[in-house]
Amino acid sequence: MDHKEFRVKAKELVDYIADYLENVRDHRVYPGVQPGYLHARLPTEAPQAPESWDDIFRDVEDHIMPGIVHWQSPHMHAYFPALTSYPSIMGEMLSSALNVLCFTWASSPAGTELETIAMNWLGKLLGLPDCFLNEKNDSPGGGVIQTTASEATLVSLLAARTRALMELSSLNPEVQSSELLGHLICYCSDQAHSSVEKAGLIGLVRMRYIESDEHQCMRGAKLEEAILNDKDKGLVPFWVCATLGTTGSVAFDNLREIGEVCEKHSAWLHVDAAYAGSAFICPEYRHWLNGVDMADSFAFNPSKWLMVNFDCTAMWVKDSTALHRTFNVNPIYLRHENSGKAIDYMHWQIPLSRRFRALKLWFVLRNYGVVGLQKHIRESVRLAQKFEALVLADQRFDIPQPRNLGMVAFRLKGDNTLTERLLKRLNARGYIHAVPACFKGVYVIRFTVTSQRTTNQDILNDWSEIKTVASEILMDTFGSENGNIVMPKKPRISLKETRELNATFGTSLLLANSPMSPKIVNGTHVAICDYEQVLSSCAQTFAQLKMEPKDSPEMRRRIRGIRMCGKKFSLDSYMDMVQGLMVEQSLPQCSEEEREEASNGAKSEPIGAKH
Repeated sequence: MDHKEFRVKAKELVDYIADYLENVRDHRVYPGVQPGYLHARLPTEAPQAPESWDDIFRDVEDHIMPGIVHWQSPHMHAYFPALTSYPSIMGEMLSSALNVLCFTWASSPAGTELETIAMNWLGKLLGLPDCFLNEKNDSPGGGVIQTTASEATLVSLLAARTRALMELSSLNPEVQSSELLGHLICYCSDQAHSSVEKAGLIGLVRMRYIESDEHQCMRGAKLEEAILNDKDKGLVPFWVCATLGTTGSVAFDNLREIGEVCEKHSAWLHVDAAYAGSAFICPEYRHWLNGVDMADSFAFNPSKWLMVNFDCTAMWVKDSTALHRTFNVNPIYLRHENSGKAIDYMHWQIPLSRRFRALKLWFVLRNYGVVGLQKHIRESVRLAQKFEALVLADQRFDIPQPRNLGMVAFRLKGDNTLTERLLKRLNARGYIHAVPACFKGVYVIRFTVTSQRTTNQDILNDWSEIKTVASEILMDTFGSENGNIVMPKKPRISLKETRELNATFGTSLLLANSPMSPKIVNGTHVAICDYEQVLSSCAQTFAQLKMEPKDSPEMRRRIRGIRMCGKKFSLDSYMDMVQGLMVEQSLPQCSEEEREEASNGAKSEPIGAKH
């Protein structure tokens, strides 16, 4: 492909991408393929001769797309969001074209400095303390973009391990580091992500899992109890991982309590906020950050909820020298004359080379702005609240843990196998995709609002799919769509009881569609007009419309009763009073021109406008 063909085909690809994303909800979100499907379709060896781009892309449509899980779909509710956006895609395109390697300042001055600037922007946006920012040449802290939250967790653990071994070696100079390593122990919640366990395995250190409370949160008292027990056994606590937004239920460890324990026992505190960290751009969610000033490192994934495509994990540390001691290598071919004057990010990570990830982050922050990103987060939370309300309204379902942010964990009431069957059948049908979690033996389905394209109707459609499949399973199992749940009947409350409970209760007589079936409803809950000016205002309006008032002894008696009782009545009762006022008072009549003007004004005024 030369530059001329690239210009044409790249533009076609941009159109393809835009069409795909705008119509992604039309795709079956979970593919109906089996392992090995692609091996049966593609050759076993690479082609010897060049192939045309049209042939290559035809195979994308014919063979690749049928096996794609559509992560950008509004019907994708598994895991956590993994969003992209148009400014992020454009940042990725430009980064791929430049293809710079940002391991030192000398290898890419713009790439290095833009990363520092973007991470300072993002840290301020989250409300992180200044100690995590790098705005001065002598700032010990700062931010770095890692590939994943898993890597950020491992980086912090290895840095903490180096610090602990150095301290132990100074106290025990005759003991080998390998022997000292066996005394180290670290801690996390039993709800922490599996990557924390993996970090312990790679770091060759023991991991102690702290039992969470009834809300799936790790608390300071339980942590300190475990630390004291381990110290009595001769072990050295050196690292604790607190989770803000657990994978199973988006639970939040008590950061302040944990921070105080870590400070007391000189343990490194790492905060994993992979999913929930994005929400902290909204001030109303920052109460979960209480205690972050006591942390040594903090990480979250803009590649989840902030619409910066994978990979992009934002990590901040209070003291970058801990990273330098762990990862610093300095061969002659990597040295440059500005070493020490500028950040060399190769000393902040495990790999040497690194991509220009800051570009797409910078594009998204600028193109959406703070207001746009906050709106996106709040809308996702609102849609999750809507789904939560739908679940709670169906007595066959249960939400065993409180909803936090954009994820709802729900289940069918009864044995775990019912919920397991529900999830398996939902995924097999392919219209929505979700994954399970387990809370102390209780099996649940995680429903996460993931896509920025999700609408109210998408939520209603997905809930309809869930209800349909649930009814099928309950019918198969119990012979009833309600399963073994006894649906309580709504109690009948007499009009007399209602009046006794509510002194201001007023009634209106409504005619139903069926003959001879009048209905009495609570007029206080319909169109209540309890302000004095409404009568004169309505009378004036009726006069403008030239309504002919009707008078009768029955009407006069009704109006006298309404005015004497002192209760609130519905709008139709007040209209009867208007009729009476039109009889009692001589209201001014409008000319034809005035009536036409009033009519035009009424047409132009929106529904619900104040009169």
